[in-house]
Amino acid sequence: MTRNNTKNKIIKMIIENVIEARGLTKCFGQVCAVQNIDFELRRGEILGILGPNGAGKTTTMHMLLGLTTPSSGEIKILGLDPDKDREEILGRINFSSSYVSLPYSLTVRENLLVFARLYSVKNKKEKIAELLSLFQLESIKNIPIRKLSSGQITRVSLAKALLNDPEILLLDEPTASLDPDIADKTKKLLSDKKDRDGTSILYTSHNMKEMEELCDRLLFLDHGRIIASGLPEDIIKKFGGENLEEVFLKIARKEQAQV
Repeated sequence: MTRNNTKNKIIKMIIENVIEARGLTKCFGQVCAVQNIDFELRRGEILGILGPNGAGKTTTMHMLLGLTTPSSGEIKILGLDPDKDREEILGRINFSSSYVSLPYSLTVRENLLVFARLYSVKNKKEKIAELLSLFQLESIKNIPIRKLSSGQITRVSLAKALLNDPEILLLDEPTASLDPDIADKTKKLLSDKKDRDGTSILYTSHNMKEMEELCDRLLFLDHGRIIASGLPEDIIKKFGGENLEEVFLKIARKEQAQV
């Protein structure tokens, strides 16, 4: 092992927070979708972000991915500056989102091959074959994306996100449109990757049972602000609900009553 590789390995081991956001804000004109939030994603944990529609979940994800520029605040990913070290960061993270489209004219396999080349994946054919099998995509691998159902596209997006064995996964509603069997297998896969590989996962979903079972910690956003954070059971206790779904409904209905 070279001196540089040894140094990089030591640095990787020291960094506990793989993502740090401080004072993160995003305004669109007079409307602020995200307002001065602080949070961190720790190595080897699943951190869930939840909240009603318009709470700022997807905007937060997009700022972390560099798809949207923050109005103010600071982001560190793997101890690096997203502006200065973008290429290195992108080689070590990946994402899946129902709001980001795959090239519609390419087949499933062609899509995965294009992204495998972009991510400089070794043994591309073997890795793609593994993911096609994992997400039960073999039978549709030669079909263009435009002809697939929303659930099938979700599976392809998840397969794409795992091509480079990322250290960090940003998943925006990853089980949306999946049937119960594939959704359950996906959740088990993510939990295994966290435990086995130390993968850090930032996760959004409107499935409260899923969030309660899968996430180590939660951030609850409302109107772009963090109104609660901590263990799922702590948040449930804070708002006096029986479960996370009751908490979500309390907050959402309170908002509706104020409109």
